[in-house]
Amino acid sequence: MLKNNELLAPVGSPAAFYAAISSGCNAIYLGLDKFSARAYATNFDLDNLKEYVDYAHLRNVKVFVTMNTVLYDRELNDAYDTVDQLAKIGVDAIIVQDLALVNYIVNHYKSLEAHASTQIGIDDFYSAKVMKDMGVQRVVFARETSLKDMKEIKRKLNIDIEAFIHGALCVCYSGNCLMSSMIGDRSGNRGRCAGCCRQVYTLVDMNSYQNIKTGYLLSMKDLNTSDFIKDMDFVDSYKIEGRMKEPLYVAGVTSTYRKILDNEKVDIDNLNKVFNRTYTKGFMNGETSANITNIERPNNYGFEIGRVVKVHNNKIWIKLFKTLNKGDQIRVESKNVFEEISIPVLKLFDASFNAIESSDKTVIVDSRDYKIDINAKVYKTKDIKFVNDTEKKLNKNEDYKKISVNMELTGKIGEQLLLKIEYQNFKAYAKAENVALEALSKPTTEENIYTQLSKLNNTPYQLGELKLNLDENIFIPLKELNELRRKAISNLDSVRLHKKVGLNKPKAVVPLKCDLINSEITVQVYTQEQFEAAKELGIKHIYFKNFVRRNNENYVNEYDEILFGGIGAIEYYKSKNKVLVSDYSLNVTNYETVAILSSKGVNRITLSNEICKDDINNLVRDYFDKYQTYPNLELIVYGRTCLMHSKYCPLKRLNMCGKCKTNKYALKDKFASFPITFNDDCTTNIWNSKTLNNIDEINSLSGVNYFRLVFTTESKKQTKEIISQFIEKLKGNDDSSSFDKQKDTHGHFFSNPL
Repeated sequence: MLKNNELLAPVGSPAAFYAAISSGCNAIYLGLDKFSARAYATNFDLDNLKEYVDYAHLRNVKVFVTMNTVLYDRELNDAYDTVDQLAKIGVDAIIVQDLALVNYIVNHYKSLEAHASTQIGIDDFYSAKVMKDMGVQRVVFARETSLKDMKEIKRKLNIDIEAFIHGALCVCYSGNCLMSSMIGDRSGNRGRCAGCCRQVYTLVDMNSYQNIKTGYLLSMKDLNTSDFIKDMDFVDSYKIEGRMKEPLYVAGVTSTYRKILDNEKVDIDNLNKVFNRTYTKGFMNGETSANITNIERPNNYGFEIGRVVKVHNNKIWIKLFKTLNKGDQIRVESKNVFEEISIPVLKLFDASFNAIESSDKTVIVDSRDYKIDINAKVYKTKDIKFVNDTEKKLNKNEDYKKISVNMELTGKIGEQLLLKIEYQNFKAYAKAENVALEALSKPTTEENIYTQLSKLNNTPYQLGELKLNLDENIFIPLKELNELRRKAISNLDSVRLHKKVGLNKPKAVVPLKCDLINSEITVQVYTQEQFEAAKELGIKHIYFKNFVRRNNENYVNEYDEILFGGIGAIEYYKSKNKVLVSDYSLNVTNYETVAILSSKGVNRITLSNEICKDDINNLVRDYFDKYQTYPNLELIVYGRTCLMHSKYCPLKRLNMCGKCKTNKYALKDKFASFPITFNDDCTTNIWNSKTLNNIDEINSLSGVNYFRLVFTTESKKQTKEIISQFIEKLKGNDDSSSFDKQKDTHGHFFSNPL
């Protein structure tokens, strides 16, 4: 039964909190004012969180807190303290990205679940297995994971699985987007995504320098599973995206899916009325790049309601096939896709110029000064009736469904009344302050008692069965009954909210032993020419065909040394006697995460591209202080940074599939050009316009055993020159500057992103 599956709603503000619960969710997820991947939401603070948690729990709604950012060494203790406070408050789970925090939660608490965030990039059996072995109770799948794979993973691992069912989609694999960070200094992994994928880009053929298409080429449609959610019955938790959305959106989407899951009659159009960028069924259900982006506009698309049939004197005649109301907002299609023709319907007329409130026929609307074409499509972007109805419901703050409680009132004349209240296995009692009296004229009736005890409007409860064990001719003042009811309800609340914090005995992390060595060079290449250049210069550690991007479609076995970008490789290769090197995409920014990966058999750990030199030096020091050995670290010091690794291909979207074999392409915005490379599995990489170059800075680092040079668009000659120069730098034979201010960037070497 789908109604037994968890419906998980997003909460980015107190108003959205109440909207979600009154709309029928089973659980909510919210963020704090720190450590949350939605730093720009209103969010919550620890001082007032308990009142919200109690409110939710009394309505059988679970509360999950997102702490899904990466952490630096200096933040670890604060993060651990926050977890401790959340455990005391009684939250049900914490959604986590950083492995250090995952390890802390599962090592210290039995009663607090750790849920692996989609930011970790769980998209196959092996990555889910790693998380289960760490003690995680639930995994949130990457949005690229197919339903077929999810179902098989669930069958094999018997772990709780959570999947997104509605809302905004990232064009990049979650956790692997560095575009906002490198261009705008705002890190998505720190909760401050600048939304670079929602901007205008031009696809450029770099062979001919011809502009091919301009539009919102990276802007994903919104996910909508309402048509096939019944095929997802194996999923434990259906997650709605939208912590940045307003309460109206949360209420509209949550209530719609609640009705779908409960097999109730539902108006699917309500999903269009709140917000949409047009819809896709997502990669999870087999969508391809051809139909997963809306390149025309990145914001609310609305839904089509009619066509313009006449334009005259700043007025338009619209032939409707759906209702338009006075107070609605409409958008009229323009031949210029970048022109926004948005019109508030302040006045509405019928075809005879009579003022009306609503119509589904031909109407007349003021068009202001916009130039509008005949036959232009008209979209509704705000439905005032839906808005008013929803807000009216939210203002009442009614519970979606009352909890039925049973009561038993026992009383004898001359003794104190006793009221027992029961819900499931919970029992509570309230005793009257005064003894019951014999009635002088009219005894208290059963009807009077039921009326008073059923007054539960301001509680999550409703009265189910009422059992009375009373002397005949007993008199009970109504005030006494009301006070008994209030006490019993309060006591029941206390019993239900009492939760003992279960603790675990922490297990020590035991990393691999490592000594500091004279720093070595590793080279990552993307062409055969670059590979040959590195080989000819005697480089021992070259990543080429032995690079495993992220999942079981990419695992290779014929190499002794493997560079891997997804956490599943740890499980896949654990008994295969390989030298394992984790890539930057695992977002390692603190010494505890380094130790955890090392303890799982990772031989070298590449640090994140979002950690500065001071934090690198601190990491090495903190690691040695705790583990009395050095970390075996690798750091990328040269090469274009991969801003996005994506399952989406813009060439496929533009019906140019196969052109990647012969031509080179880039995306261009107002300021720069970003090369695109295309992988054999039809995923794409978008690279920074500038080349990361910290070759001159390596002497300011201590404790990094391996420095990596990454070659993407360089020729064989350029590759050789850069490697040769770096070899001399390591030997101390070259003190010249290799940094070009026009072409190069230091990235975050000197300061971390926001």
